[in-house]
Amino acid sequence: MHEDLIDHLIRSAPLSRGEAARVVQDVLAYFDETTPAFVRRRHRELRAGGLVNDEIFDRIARELAHRAVAPPELTRRQLRRIVYG
Repeated sequence: MHEDLIDHLIRSAPLSRGEAARVVQDVLAYFDETTPAFVRRRHRELRAGGLVNDEIFDRIARELAHRAVAPPELTRRQLRRIVYG
């Protein structure tokens, strides 16, 4: 699957076929991530980085606007509900 993209990566970067295939799989998985999954993952990552919730939710809101398919704007409360239920 996506052989043309894999071939392009092999030609344009010093990657083996297996490495290029893994890159394609990783990128597709990244863009396939749902908004709730993205919010939860980023919350964990940013919390582990020492940020507090107010900073985290502001940052996640900014990042969501730049996703390939941006969701509607979410408030801090909506983001908090995604993380904490």
